[in-house]
Amino acid sequence: MFSFESLELPVVAAPMAGGPTTTELVIDASKAGGWGVLAGGNKDVDTMAREVRDVQDAGVAAGVNLFIPGPQSTDAEALAGLREKLGPIAKKFDVELGEPSWDDDDYGAKLDWLVTHPVDVVTFTFGLPSAEDVTALRGVGTSLGAMVTSPEDARAAVERGMDFLIVQGPDAGGHQSTFDLYAEPSDVALPQLFDDVRGAVDVPLLAAGGIATPADTQAALDAGAVAVQAGTAYLRSSSAGSSLTHRLALASDDFSETGLTRAFSGRYARGLANEFMEMFDGITAVTPAAYPEVNRLLAPLRKKAAETGDPQWTHLWAGEGWRRSAAAMPGRVIEGDAGRITRWLAGRES
Repeated sequence: MFSFESLELPVVAAPMAGGPTTTELVIDASKAGGWGVLAGGNKDVDTMAREVRDVQDAGVAAGVNLFIPGPQSTDAEALAGLREKLGPIAKKFDVELGEPSWDDDDYGAKLDWLVTHPVDVVTFTFGLPSAEDVTALRGVGTSLGAMVTSPEDARAAVERGMDFLIVQGPDAGGHQSTFDLYAEPSDVALPQLFDDVRGAVDVPLLAAGGIATPADTQAALDAGAVAVQAGTAYLRSSSAGSSLTHRLALASDDFSETGLTRAFSGRYARGLANEFMEMFDGITAVTPAAYPEVNRLLAPLRKKAAETGDPQWTHLWAGEGWRRSAAAMPGRVIEGDAGRITRWLAGRES
């Protein structure tokens, strides 16, 4: 079974779905002495399988993160209202909006593949696997982990059979891993949240959300974490698959803060505050809690805006501490690969 104590460096490169986490990023972080987890969300089973084989062929312990499917939206009126609101923006970019359809992200097929082709670790975001899925994965020697945002979810995860937990604070970039799609994200800061979860369960814990500097890593380890999980710090590395628009925005003086929004995907996520967020935040009638329906609807618009270099109308996921991280810091750390950033977060690289 996988053990975080086996890592030379207690730093994990987060599984960032949608492109940023590449096999190269995972391999570079792992060969530097840390580790990286593949993003299994938002891709089909064949793509996931190919990435797993690439990582295993490189001699790296394979870990995969999966999204737990949520409920299908019944709010057709709100989705129609969102489509209408987006019409002028789509016309501006000369793009057709997607269909706000629900699917299970190929979850069942991915589980089946991972049972027949075992990997070292599988982690879960947005909820927990069924008891049957836990039994099947553990039966082939896979260690299991879940990302949690509250002590209540942590208890449920351990009761379900998770071997470790990733404690995600509210400063995390990208999606908040609330188990309840409709729940408002907690504002309990990571140090307090980590302490609360540590008091609620007795399994190894990773700290995530706002891990931006070597000092953040050390603080988490001092608090009892077996490792940290960082994402934003890797976004501008040469190993990442981040878009050029995203990379430039992270280093730009045009952005001064981050915000939590449902506007881009139907789930709360943190990114650099831009015009799109300003236009849609707080308008619950046109930003329904509907994932993946909203995500599918906006995908063509987000992609086109990124391809045309317009950062105001695409998602720019970033943690609250992005200005302190390698994502915005000048110098060779940014331009280096994920291995260099892993060593930097661990305090081994200046």
